[in-house]
Amino acid sequence: MAVDNSVDPAGWFAEQIGACEPDLLRKMVKTMAEALMSAEADAICGADYGQRSDGRVNRRNGYRERDWDTRAGTIELAIPKLRSGSYFPEWLLERRRRAEQALISVVATSYLLGVSTRRVDKLVDQLGIKGISKSQVSEMSKVLDAQVTAFRNRALDAGPYTFVWMDALTQKVREGGRTVNVHVLVATGVNADGHREILGVEVTSAEDGAGWLAFVRGLVARGLSGVQLVISDAHRGLVEAIAAALPGAAWQRCRTHYLRNLLTKVPKSAQPWVATLVRTIFDQPAAEEVHAQHGRVVASLEAKYPDAAAHLDEARDDLLAFTGFPREIWRQIWSNNPQERLNKEIRRRTDVVGIFPDRAAIIRLVGAVLMEQTDEWTEARRYMGLEFLAKARLRLVGGETPDENPTTQAITA
Repeated sequence: MAVDNSVDPAGWFAEQIGACEPDLLRKMVKTMAEALMSAEADAICGADYGQRSDGRVNRRNGYRERDWDTRAGTIELAIPKLRSGSYFPEWLLERRRRAEQALISVVATSYLLGVSTRRVDKLVDQLGIKGISKSQVSEMSKVLDAQVTAFRNRALDAGPYTFVWMDALTQKVREGGRTVNVHVLVATGVNADGHREILGVEVTSAEDGAGWLAFVRGLVARGLSGVQLVISDAHRGLVEAIAAALPGAAWQRCRTHYLRNLLTKVPKSAQPWVATLVRTIFDQPAAEEVHAQHGRVVASLEAKYPDAAAHLDEARDDLLAFTGFPREIWRQIWSNNPQERLNKEIRRRTDVVGIFPDRAAIIRLVGAVLMEQTDEWTEARRYMGLEFLAKARLRLVGGETPDENPTTQAITA
């Protein structure tokens, strides 16, 4: 294992004693822990920090801060980051992410309030929080709530956000002595750097036009701009909110949601064939062929399933809005839908709870999941290339150049 010789222990120790440093023990622990982590990171890289070596297989890439609770107090550690892959000192720190902390907090709150089910009781035991106190739950929730609130209210200054996805998930919550359904509104976008980013999350009593309009206007107030295409289901309130709060943005009906609706028009035995047939519409290489294939699919369905054919024909404009953009981005939009994958991750966490004790618990858990996802997206590869985003922002509208068309000027400003 490589050794980090950047710190002279004897000299440093003498300096601290001479300065009568009151937090000497804490600094000693911090220095020793960081020296060990640095040595381990160098061993993973195959060479010491800053050293030129033919055996090097990775490189250091700065640090990330992490609080470490010890008997000497809370120590802020600088954990080395790698250019390829990730490094985490399992031997030193417990890997417990924000979403896991939020889950423990929510489940423990339910447990203390006496509203948990048998399944939640078993989960509490598995998590090792059987003896958790109300003060511990309160302190844990306070820290998480502050982080989630800052995340939800942050300025959206990484725009323009050319592509945006919006969706809602239903969750159960106890209010007024009964269990009711509420809706979690989530928006995801692609920022100017080509990375995906969670734009906002809100809980509303109903998925109606008023709730969606307030949500979208809140995003705009925080800095959402440059939106050219919004992808969502065909909820009337949402579509109207997009038109009112994001003028100039095109709307694309989510093909996943639409396909679920279309398949209800055909027998179950025919659903796989119909689904495969409809997907061919989105696999075409050019806009003209997409429209032509849509017509062929409608014609194929008319003989056996006229209701489905009429349904598909009526949704033509909503489904094919994406053809107004460069074809290079089509595959990226359809093959890697960030909102659908995000919904699965949210449901994976919230299904554990089942019924939330209050709305704050929903925001705490879902917000923590979204914070983690945004962090992962930030460190991952770009979702969309910068050249594709530039083409999308400068796309032709009605055959006019961006300089000639005032609508395009407003969109690309």
